[in-house]
Amino acid sequence: MSLVFLRVWLLLAPVAAFYLPGVAPHEYLDNEKVEIKVNKLSSTKTQLPYDYYSLPFCRPAEVVNKMENLGEVLHGSVIKNSAYDISMGKIEFRVLCKRTLEPAEATLLHTRIRQDYRVHMIMDNLPAATKMIRELPDGQTIVMYDRGYPLGFVGSAERQGSVPGGAYLHNHLRFVLKYHKDAAFDGARIVGFEVEPLSVKHKYKGAWSDDASQLQLLTLPVGPDLPPLRVDPKGSAAEREVVYTYDVKWEPSDVKWASRWDLYLYMGDDQIHWFSIINSLAIVLLLTGIVAMIMMRTLRRDVSRYNSPEDKDDLAEESGWKLVHADVFRPPQQPILLSASLGTGMQLLAMAVVSIGCAMLGFLSPANRGGLLTATLLTFMLMGVPAGYCASHTYKALKGTEWKLVTVLTATLYPGAIAATLFVLNFFIWGQQSSGAIPFGTMVVLLLMWFGVSVPLVFAGAFFGFKAKLKDPPCRTNEIPRQVPEQAWYMVGAFNVLMGGILPFGAIFIELFFIMTSVWLQRFYYVFGFLALVLLILIITCAEMAIVLCYFQLCNENYLWQWRSFLNTGSAGLFLFGYSFVYFSSTLEIMGFVSTMLYFSYMFICSLLFGVTTGTIGFVASWWFVLQIYGAVKVD
Repeated sequence: MSLVFLRVWLLLAPVAAFYLPGVAPHEYLDNEKVEIKVNKLSSTKTQLPYDYYSLPFCRPAEVVNKMENLGEVLHGSVIKNSAYDISMGKIEFRVLCKRTLEPAEATLLHTRIRQDYRVHMIMDNLPAATKMIRELPDGQTIVMYDRGYPLGFVGSAERQGSVPGGAYLHNHLRFVLKYHKDAAFDGARIVGFEVEPLSVKHKYKGAWSDDASQLQLLTLPVGPDLPPLRVDPKGSAAEREVVYTYDVKWEPSDVKWASRWDLYLYMGDDQIHWFSIINSLAIVLLLTGIVAMIMMRTLRRDVSRYNSPEDKDDLAEESGWKLVHADVFRPPQQPILLSASLGTGMQLLAMAVVSIGCAMLGFLSPANRGGLLTATLLTFMLMGVPAGYCASHTYKALKGTEWKLVTVLTATLYPGAIAATLFVLNFFIWGQQSSGAIPFGTMVVLLLMWFGVSVPLVFAGAFFGFKAKLKDPPCRTNEIPRQVPEQAWYMVGAFNVLMGGILPFGAIFIELFFIMTSVWLQRFYYVFGFLALVLLILIITCAEMAIVLCYFQLCNENYLWQWRSFLNTGSAGLFLFGYSFVYFSSTLEIMGFVSTMLYFSYMFICSLLFGVTTGTIGFVASWWFVLQIYGAVKVD
């Protein structure tokens, strides 16, 4: 088994660092205009994005909205043009504008700085980044990029010229633009967009003039040794005056255009991901050994004993999984809810496999902002066919007759509950005037996708599922159900169910940390080769764990395995939700009621969907196992 996984990794591991850029490179000629677009403001402390121009920045003569895809809108991106005027290869210093802040504007700016907001910009489809130098355990240093630049900083004793607790604005930006030239093309390609923010209390001689030739700034050259600009809402008009400036520095680079995203996508030490894979493989190998022992030794001995004519008299007083053969295929309670849950779980699993597969092969480039979220939503809608087929076929096997109801519930139960929850949360986001609130037009588009694409495909899948021929069960079901004997404490529902979710959650625990860091700390995540392996290990772990627990349950003469098999591995969602509390207290610094509510609401939705997916895997594996073992024994 380990050799198989090693071969799979050798095929997939190089993919983790490979991507298709998705856009054609642009060669800039000397003095050609290079446009800077402004994006949103974001903070890991509030998780509420805002429009760049919601703060008192300098505006161009006409603000123009750029087109955003569905994923960008859902992320809260608001891409617009800016007042920055930059030309290829031209090194210069410029004054952008002067603004005297109103007390309300100063208060808002002061609040956003204390909330640790970062400003996001885009140049040539590259996000602005601040450079960080990280020292590795072996003493080597590497360069990493952090998206955006801090809006400002809070004063401290370590900050020269600052008052502890005061809010200071980064009003001067130094753009360090890196370009690559090659004999194969004319001009230069932009391969780096670094921003070095500075806070400077600009002073000038005489009266202010918008004409740069008439303006005499006394704070040149701009550097970190100059007094910083404090934002004080209670200060005088002169103290609330802000002069925005920037300078441009061009640097040649050996980095080729196809590799310009590497610093953004660097995920830290790969050994941690290796440890995650090895940890998950250890769990899989343990479960595989247990399942192999059950299938190859215990089951083979049981089947041969049950089928032996000499031992039939001895078996009359014994217990075992054969004694419930006349009840094991009895339909469970609430078969419609179970079938609808399985359909949604199959839809989510198919979506995950297709989305991660496309990302692993490089079709979802980080240069295509919002592409992963857009592709995931579209894939979920298109996976309505397997959802309908799985739900209807399962419901038919459970001897259900209300096929219309189970199809409608499959298409609407979980999506409808989540849509209603997100709709309510959207009101709270609107109340904060955040750009993260979903616009009404986008809601209409999502509803059209749901009812125009997903629902019809679920009905199409359900049609084929009901038409598909079922194999006869290996055992007939008695009319009178058998009484389930009293179970040992460790086989009681709640304890047994919780035990079933530990190992599936443990298989993804380490990789889950990186995913949550990407989502809540707004980092790039692009090691989809590792993620694909983790998904494969998760599927195997859920299947094997479900089979082991199902076997123990049947050996205790408890034939109510259908819901139990779904909940056993589905309880991994409970562990995920529990881990969200640990992550919240140990890693995040979220402030405010709305932000906290959003975090736990989103994590509850993710945990629910994760639990439905893992539960579906467990049910399918248990069903296959039950058919195999009861098909192998001779029943009178």
